[in-house]
Amino acid sequence: MSHSFGPWVGKIEEAGDCITERQTRQMAATLGLDPHMVTKTGVLPPLWHWMGWLNDTPMAGLGPDGHPAKGGFLPPVPLPRRMWAGGRLQFHHPLRMEEPLRRRSEILQISVKAGSAGDMVFVTVGHQIYGETGLAVEEQQDIVFMAMPAQFVLPAPVIAAPAPVWVQPEVMSTVRLFRYSALTFNAHRIHFDLPYAVDVEKYPGLVVHGPLQAMLLMAAACQRNPKAKVASFRFRGIRPLFQFDALRLLGWDVTDGSQTLATVIDGDVTCMQAQIGWQP
Repeated sequence: MSHSFGPWVGKIEEAGDCITERQTRQMAATLGLDPHMVTKTGVLPPLWHWMGWLNDTPMAGLGPDGHPAKGGFLPPVPLPRRMWAGGRLQFHHPLRMEEPLRRRSEILQISVKAGSAGDMVFVTVGHQIYGETGLAVEEQQDIVFMAMPAQFVLPAPVIAAPAPVWVQPEVMSTVRLFRYSALTFNAHRIHFDLPYAVDVEKYPGLVVHGPLQAMLLMAAACQRNPKAKVASFRFRGIRPLFQFDALRLLGWDVTDGSQTLATVIDGDVTCMQAQIGWQP
């Protein structure tokens, strides 16, 4: 791929927002948590800032996949398939419901790589999120753009490590996918439009959001460590998770203040790997 994306590196965007109590209650309900228990302290659980800064592109500005047309803040990558591949976060201060927030976003890196499925473009976006007490969250988000395949080919399976200390089954219904898409205003059609997902993007079914998997893992780990505070979190997609898969969340022993997590399906095949760091 000969396209130069140099002018986009270093591009900065700033915006304000807040996460409301209503959004927080609805996300708790979608994740299977008690909305009252989540909202009674006024503190947002880690990762729930993802309900902020939702895209408000008019319908005329959307691409055929439901995403905003490229060439605004993100570079005009000439590859049609887009996924949130993973990310890394540091948590400095908790955020609160209804608190005025500010986010500074910067395109940190753009790289072109050749893979077995053709060229891929990786875009790393850095976010700094400020609340009333100052810098609260630092995040790096990895977005990958790929060509549209002629047919879907599963990546080689990555088998999860044995002997997790806890296992939590989860059901990924179409209603749950819709509610999460609505709460994050994510119009990517692979999550709710089955004919599009199968016929256009060649998936065998509806795709479960990567951020939804990450939030479920975070919530499960925090429920089992209610007095601990999260210092860091990193996650990476390994294999697409589909709505029909029998999903389990896994957590292993805490070592050196961190804990390994994963979403897995039948055969202990890993869909997402994650690591949570607990404050000492």
